[in-house]
Amino acid sequence: GGRKRGGKMIPFDFEYFKPKTIQETTNLFHSLVAEKKTPLYYSGGTEIITLGRLNFVYTDAVIDINALPEFHTIRFYENYLVIGAGVSLTKVEEENPFPLLSKTVSEIADRTARNKISLGGNICGDIYYREAVLPLLISDSLVGIAGREGLLYYPINKVFNREIQIQKGDFLFNILIDRTYVDLPFISMKRRQQWNVGYPLVTVCALKKDEEVRMAFSGVCPFPFRSVEMEDVFNDKSYSLEDRVRRSLQYLPKPILDDVEGSSEYRIYVLQNTILDALHELEGGQNV
Repeated sequence: GGRKRGGKMIPFDFEYFKPKTIQETTNLFHSLVAEKKTPLYYSGGTEIITLGRLNFVYTDAVIDINALPEFHTIRFYENYLVIGAGVSLTKVEEENPFPLLSKTVSEIADRTARNKISLGGNICGDIYYREAVLPLLISDSLVGIAGREGLLYYPINKVFNREIQIQKGDFLFNILIDRTYVDLPFISMKRRQQWNVGYPLVTVCALKKDEEVRMAFSGVCPFPFRSVEMEDVFNDKSYSLEDRVRRSLQYLPKPILDDVEGSSEYRIYVLQNTILDALHELEGGQNV
């Protein structure tokens, strides 16, 4: 419980709560809604302060979920690697429990931002890129969503459609990754327009399981995605690498981003080359 006044940076006042259990957290959210309040879960800190300052987000009740046990923990439990959604990108990078995920998040924003951005914050964020979700899509991860029923686990590929489908009052609590994925051959490639600055044009994450390549993409469309149709084409060894890549592009979701960072034609060109590099590397450089 407890209340605090909003800081000077945010142009409105709000009540502040810091619950200790998932049950208390979700109950609180729904009872605040019943009181006609506009509650907001708060975990990372970057989002709410910037958005509040720009007046995009209004809240009169902030529920800080940072005190929830295991929310900031990375651990192996039985067959799973369990990562709390509150874990910072820096911690994922430094502890390196899943090299594909660590490599991918290590290229998001800059170090100062990565200290503040949580894994859940990146996955559920409003920006197009959300690269942290790519390794989860290709490793059949489970997402733990906290709600009134407690903590329920769903296959990420069932609940992620352009974004994670979460009911009002529920929140992403943790992620479970089957530990067999942690050691598979992988590739994570980020292509930027100007050397190492600026937003990425294209990020490609791929891994190889049972001789099949899986791949997920960010920066191509206004949302990250994995395409099983594209993967079927990548794994059809009766075609040359170049042919497979070219044929796969017909399955790209629409729309393709077209902005100051890069025209849609240019993005597709970069994507095509990046996929080719990724396949080449995962297949051990042998042209079929």
